[in-house]
Formats: sequence, structure tokens, C-alpha cells
Amino acid sequence: MNYEHIYWNPVLEKLPPEKIRQLQLNKFKKILKWTYDHSRFHRRLYDNAGLKVEDIQSFDDIQRVPKVEKSMMRDIQRKEPFPYGDALCVPLDEVTIFRQTSGTTGQPVYQPDTWQDWEWWAECWCYVLWAQGYRPTDRVFIPFGYNIFVAFWAGHYAAEKLGCEVVPGGVLDTKARILKIQELKATAMMATPTYVLGMADTARTKMNINPAELTIEKITCAGEPGASISSTKKRMQEAWGAKVYDHSGATEIGAWSYECTAQPGGIHVNEGFFLVEIEDVETGEIIEEPGHRGKMIITALDRMAQPCVRFDSKDIIEWGTKTCDCGRTFRIIKGGVVGRADDITKVKGVLLSPSAIEEVVRGIEGLGDEYEVVVDKLGDIDRIKLKIEIVSGWEDKVKSIESRLKNELRLKTNLGYRIEFYDYGQLPRYDVKAKRFKDLRNKH
Repeated sequence: MNYEHIYWNPVLEKLPPEKIRQLQLNKFKKILKWTYDHSRFHRRLYDNAGLKVEDIQSFDDIQRVPKVEKSMMRDIQRKEPFPYGDALCVPLDEVTIFRQTSGTTGQPVYQPDTWQDWEWWAECWCYVLWAQGYRPTDRVFIPFGYNIFVAFWAGHYAAEKLGCEVVPGGVLDTKARILKIQELKATAMMATPTYVLGMADTARTKMNINPAELTIEKITCAGEPGASISSTKKRMQEAWGAKVYDHSGATEIGAWSYECTAQPGGIHVNEGFFLVEIEDVETGEIIEEPGHRGKMIITALDRMAQPCVRFDSKDIIEWGTKTCDCGRTFRIIKGGVVGRADDITKVKGVLLSPSAIEEVVRGIEGLGDEYEVVVDKLGDIDRIKLKIEIVSGWEDKVKSIESRLKNELRLKTNLGYRIEFYDYGQLPRYDVKAKRFKDLRNKH
């Protein structure tokens, strides 16, 4: 293989858009029939909706297929076969791998995969990593404690499939992971944005090591929106002296998107393997044009054991307006996943996305990486408080920082904030996904 070739699969990644659409339609019809024939849950869902599989012949027809939500998957799990329920499309003895969601929004969803499914997932990740410049010459460090969550499991196997040398750092603590990167001269890393910044902070403040002087050249981020937020990406890149790339996937879905080395201000949909629709949150209509955000409805076109057909992900996205300089014809999601429909809430009548706060906070010098947003009520009035750490040496500039912070937050979010400053190290730290937004209004 020509390692300098920028495409993992040049035929598929440069396929003309009309051929991609035809491929997606053909694959959708196949996975829909497979699902109807083998999943008792989906058959009931479709029969109750009066849907006949053979009636789906065009993209417009796809919108007639009922959506599936995570709450449905939780209910399914109460049925046989244990523990997956009646959406399982293969005999139980063909399931080789168990994963589950984190359960941050309720009871975890169990995800069964066959060996074929797992190979498919690793192949999807190969597109991600190759597009981000991973090559067989890379030594990839993964600072992740492997367990029942999918996290970077598939990324690990994909890196091996590419020919990279993979160093699993799961049982090590943060300091030991940094020392192992230093010792082995690792060139690449995969982690959440929270942990990327946390590792850099530990290296600087507790080990007297400048992470930018280590050998990491590229970092793949997932699990949080941060790598597509320009100010957070800038912090990570400056801290490590490395390129930072975004990726979005999910346990129930797979590795559906990636940022490439051209960094077009968004992420490519892996359209050979996934069909992404964007639905208007208010009207339910499918959005085809750029400039209008909605929630992602997604189909994994090749996942067999527990299919993902028109899954309501709740992820908020919008189509990009331009093609990418990398030459891939896969469409772009502008700005990546900006948040979840569940996380976007009204405060004082204004729709607030936590990622908008992050963009402001991470863009102001003198503020630490950690922060916390608390929304509560005083009587009938919503209040919003921002807790933020001040970097050592910037204490005498708190007033000017506070003024700038309040102004930029008002411009970005149309809301006023109470600001509380804390010394470095006083706010909670997170090793994986951060929980920085707390809405306490329903507790009053």
C-alpha cells in the first residue's frame, strides 16, 4: 500500500455524490429488510405503522420508516433473549462482544455485536484514523482504562489494522501515562478533550514536563464536542504542540464521522457506511440545506446483530456549505456535533447550548480549563452561575477578565451570568467525560 495516499478507500471516499446516494439507498433497503425479517421489535414497530418494507424505494420514502429512540431500546431489554431483548437479529450464540452505553441519561443500553459487526466497526475507524494521518510508522498511546464501554476499543483495533504500534495505557495513572509517552516516544494519542487538557495540566504543574516537547504529533478526540470548538481545539493544540482531530460516534451507532487533516471546520460523515438525516426539532421535517440546525437521525447501513435504523441520536448538527480541500465527497457536518437536544435548555426564555459557554471560556487567556455552569431559580426567575478557575499569576487581572467574560457570554448566548472565580485546583477534575452543566431548577 502507498502510505502517502490520503484515502483509506479512494474509490468510496471519492465517489460522486449521486452514486453515494444510490449506494446508501440500496444499503438502506437491505438493512431494513434484514431488520424486519429478524427483529421482532422492529417488525411490530413497522407493522403498527402500516409500513411495508417493499414500499421503501426512494429517499423520500425513508422518512416513512419509524424512528427508534434510546428509551425504546431500554424497554426492549426487558424481553427475551436476556440481556438484549427482541431487537436481536442473530442467535445469541453468535454474539461475541458486549458493550453498553454510559447510562448518563438513564439505564444503560446493551449493545451486542457479532465478530463481523466488530470487524465492521474497526473498518469504520480505519477511515477515521487514516484521514487524520495515522500510518504504520506511528506508535499510538491510548490512555484509556478498557472496560464495558466502547470508548476507544474500536480505535485500538483499527490502529492495529492500519499497522500502527498500539500502546494500551489503561491501568496506568495520569503521571505514569505521561512518563510512558515520554519513554516510548509515542507519536499519536486518542482521548476525550477533557482528558487531553487534564494530562497536559498534570504534566506542566505536577511533573515539570512541557507536553509540547513530547513526541505526540496528532491526537484524536471523541466523547465530547470540544475538538470541534475552535477555542478548545486551540488550547489542546498549543498545549501538546500537536494537531487535534475530532471524531464522533456512539455505542448504538458506530464510528460515523471524522475530521480530516484538511480540518475544514467540521467532520465528514462516513457516508459509505452510514445514512445521516437532520430533522427539524420543531417541525419534524428533514433538513437538506445548510444553515439550519436539527437533530441527527442516523442509520448504520451494515450493522447486523442489533441494527441501528433511523435512530434518534438527539445530537444537534447542521450541514456544511462547502466541499473539503481533501477531495473527499463525503458531506461535512459544520462545527461537528454542537451538543445534544437533551442538553439544550431554555434559560430566561433563551435557548442555551453548553458548547457556546465552552467556546467563550476556552478563548480567554488567564482562565483555567475547568469550569462549571449551574442553573437554578430564585422565586420564578432563572439564574445562571459560572464557576471558573483563574490561572496562577493572573489574579490581579480578575476584574478585567470578568468584564470581558460577561460581555462575550452575553454576545454569544444572550444571557447574563454570575461569575465565581476559584483558585487553580478547586473545581472538580474528570478523567473521561466532564459533567460541567448542572440544571437544578427541577429540584426546587
